[in-house]
Amino acid sequence: MEINKDTKIGEILEKAPEKAEILLSVGMHCIGCPVSQMETLEEACGVHGIDVEEVVEKLNA
Repeated sequence: MEINKDTKIGEILEKAPEKAEILLSVGMHCIGCPVSQMETLEEACGVHGIDVEEVVEKLNA
């Protein structure tokens, strides 16, 4: 699965649940929140002050 800044958190967790560990490691501890399931990676990173490009790189590595 190719992940980009427009990929929804819910889609990442559904199609690649092993990526949850990476999201948690960068400080995105809200991945279980119902609202986060509909947020894009860019929106979630913006809320948490996290560099979306860095997260995208880690998720696709």
